[in-house]
Amino acid sequence: MNHRTTTLLLLLLLPSLVLTITHPNDLKILNQFRNNLDNPELLQWPKQSPTNDPCSTPPWKFIFCHNDRVTQIQTKNLNLSGTLPHNLNELTELFNLGLQNNNLHGPLPSLNGLTNLKYAFFDNNDFDSIPNDFFQGLTSLETLALDNNNLNVSTNGWNFPSSLLDSAQLTTLSCMSCNLVGPLPDFLGKMNSLSFLKLSENSLRGEIPLSLNGSGLQTLWLNNQKGEGESLSGSIDVVATMVSLTSLWLHGNRFTGSIPENIGDLVSLKELNLNGNDLVGVVPSSLGDMVLDNLDLNNNRFMGPIPKFKALKVSYGNNDFCLNETGVVCSFEVMALLGFLGGVNYPSNLVDSWIGNNPCEGPWLGIKCNADGKVSMINLQRFNLSGSLSPSVANLGSLVEIRLEGNHINGVVPSNWTSLMNLKLLDLSDNNISPPLPVFSNGLKPMVDGNSLLNGGGAKSPSSGKNSTSGGSGSTGDDTKGGSDSSSGDSVETKKSKRKSVVLIVAPIAGVAAAAFLLIPLYAYCFRRTKDGFQAPSSLVVHPRDPSDSDSAVKIAVVNNTNGSVSTLTGSGTGSRNSSAFGESHVIEAGNLVISVQVLRNVTKNFAPENELGRGGFGVVYKGELDDGTKIAVKRMEAGVITNKALDEFQAEIAVLSKVRHRHLVALIGYSIEGNERILVYEYMPQGALSQHLFHWKSLGFEPLSWKRRLNIALDVARGMEYLHTLAQQSFIHRDLKSSNILLADDFRAKVSDFGLVKLAPNGEKSVVTKLAGTFGYLAPEYAVTGKITTKVDVFSFGVVLMELLSGLMALDEDRPEESQYLAAWFWNIKSDKNKLMAAIDPTLEINDETFESVSIIAELAGHCTAREPNQRPEMGHAVNVLAPLVEKWKPFDDDPDEYSGIDYSLPLNQMVKGWQEAEGKDTSYMDLEDSKSSIPARPTGFADSFTSADGR
Repeated sequence: MNHRTTTLLLLLLLPSLVLTITHPNDLKILNQFRNNLDNPELLQWPKQSPTNDPCSTPPWKFIFCHNDRVTQIQTKNLNLSGTLPHNLNELTELFNLGLQNNNLHGPLPSLNGLTNLKYAFFDNNDFDSIPNDFFQGLTSLETLALDNNNLNVSTNGWNFPSSLLDSAQLTTLSCMSCNLVGPLPDFLGKMNSLSFLKLSENSLRGEIPLSLNGSGLQTLWLNNQKGEGESLSGSIDVVATMVSLTSLWLHGNRFTGSIPENIGDLVSLKELNLNGNDLVGVVPSSLGDMVLDNLDLNNNRFMGPIPKFKALKVSYGNNDFCLNETGVVCSFEVMALLGFLGGVNYPSNLVDSWIGNNPCEGPWLGIKCNADGKVSMINLQRFNLSGSLSPSVANLGSLVEIRLEGNHINGVVPSNWTSLMNLKLLDLSDNNISPPLPVFSNGLKPMVDGNSLLNGGGAKSPSSGKNSTSGGSGSTGDDTKGGSDSSSGDSVETKKSKRKSVVLIVAPIAGVAAAAFLLIPLYAYCFRRTKDGFQAPSSLVVHPRDPSDSDSAVKIAVVNNTNGSVSTLTGSGTGSRNSSAFGESHVIEAGNLVISVQVLRNVTKNFAPENELGRGGFGVVYKGELDDGTKIAVKRMEAGVITNKALDEFQAEIAVLSKVRHRHLVALIGYSIEGNERILVYEYMPQGALSQHLFHWKSLGFEPLSWKRRLNIALDVARGMEYLHTLAQQSFIHRDLKSSNILLADDFRAKVSDFGLVKLAPNGEKSVVTKLAGTFGYLAPEYAVTGKITTKVDVFSFGVVLMELLSGLMALDEDRPEESQYLAAWFWNIKSDKNKLMAAIDPTLEINDETFESVSIIAELAGHCTAREPNQRPEMGHAVNVLAPLVEKWKPFDDDPDEYSGIDYSLPLNQMVKGWQEAEGKDTSYMDLEDSKSSIPARPTGFADSFTSADGR
């Protein structure tokens, strides 16, 4: 054969040498895969030939190669039927296996040794078993889907073996409806790369492993476990530590306990489904504040109030909430008893029984009430209770007996139980109570026999029973009327007892009822005060102008943050207004201050959640404290609600309070506008809102307001409103006067707050038309119907506040009988009948014949203020004239008769000062009485010369 012939033969053989390149063993397994199928034609693979090879050009459909090795098989959605080769794991270069959505059946092949495999999809087939070594050696595996395969039915199911730990890079593990049984493996918590865990519709049981605490999971689906009499159970507390979660499905199980208080830490969560469990207790307010796409709380045993949810879609049917309305707090007795119930871990028999908003209506197991319809006894002897005793029981001032002997209660007796002045018997025998025992001031001796930690147990004796009290007598007052916001009257002895520390609420918090769900958390929070070494803020000490002296200056001391030096600015037309940088201050009209955001970040610890005191419709109010201990209230508009409406109200607050200052109007002492920040800073009102003292005084540990104090508050409000209407440089209409917008200082002097809805009163016109705003229950009828306002709409609202002061009832309460739901209409019908009026008076008030005369005068004034026709209502000046004579006249008194003795008051002032100077050896030559006055600071840039109704909205 010559050279030319040899070359020709080589050229003829070359195609087969080039095209037949698939690794022989890979080719063998692919052919087995095809031969095992019932419908191989769906693959459209050609018959094997020297010119047709899986890895040739073009390759077989659904097959991907790298050189001569098969790296991917992608046959999803082909409706293939048949079995897989048992030696599929010999495709050692395989990294992506997509067999999902077919009708493949038989056993799954072992994947043992496929160290390059990253993605394996077997979901939605009919595989019936999984080998024990399936997961071994899958060191590169990132995604595994086995959903909807009824695996290992003949052996009653299966669970993940520990060899799954070999897959340290596993991100997604989906095995929904794949016949998993038993508990969730603890080792799942060790798989740090796991982000998506979907195990719905199996037969798993037991609790969520504590090893998942702090897991980085983003999706956790454990819903609808369907084992015979088994499902997942126990607490869900651990999920609140998984701060990366975006989707959490736990529905269709038997989880128990309550929703963890720190559920709000899941800031990325968008879906939460808890439907169909046995969860109990109060839904945390933090869950209500979460902006979820979907929240499902149906079919549980939740109790207490329904939060005002921010979720876009929410459902909460078939639970045991005390009321059907969102955002309305339960009665104080219900909240106190639910606190007790939570302390003893929500025993099922009590959860089933303690339903509704009145413990004295219906069979609340173990609860007894007196003839006045107030809880007088907790009688739960030998109920197998565990857990601890709740401080909330101290809010049940009418309690006479607490019988808890023969249980498994541990911990200490809360010290605030000593405030239960009517309590005559406390039996804690045969429990596990720890020392110390609090000392009851009324002489009560708790019965503690059989508590081993209390020095071997106390001895029972007749002297430790209910006849041992010395100061617990006295009648128990009636409940304050008011449906869901009712408060309980205390005994006479309780009224005389030492006042408790009060909750510090700040002004102003917008919105109806000022987020009633914050009351309980605020009560707990405001007794915690720690110094944790946070960077000391720059001090801003503002000395407000004396309202009685229109010429007095506003003096502002600013401590520089860098060197601690102090500079003082006195309000004048030359005040610095050119910068808002940290460390500088700006004096604006009427003494308001432009404050750097950085200063406010420092004094609120960067708007820390622990400093949050309340939320309103347009912002969050934070507690702040300056270096000198001065407390301020910082209202920061939330980014999500910065709308035109919100900005209008923000501007209205500044515009109005820049023009008015009065001792009975809450002062705006500063504001900040930097970037997207809109912040208002107010004087701090330590005694909180009038509404709390009228409707929630018992649950917050307040004393009920006396009649004298209520008269003073009414006069203060009348004077503040009179100033707004007629005495200020311009006349304003508040539009949202109500008891929650009346704030109280330390001495209980009242101030009107929340000026976001203020309108400039019409000049020369009878009324002005505006959009409806305000709060139902306080709205004047002509405003609600026509939208027209005059100052008389505020007079109407003031009349309703007077009715609240008289009756202790809320302006609007749908839980009261229909005829009394709307306070103004009901009060009108009874105010002229002495007997009916006497019956309507707040039962916490001690009314005699002398005080009833003033009650009748106030009732008449309230009627006049709420007359149907605006022109039948008086001006606020008339209300001041009626109220002023009823308030006790001022009388001089000698507090310290020796303190100012020896002063000759007949001397001229300058001679008295000179004498003091000589006596003290001080140089006061620089002093000039004229220096104590200065001009009012100039208006800041951007504020108009005049204020119109458009500015107010």
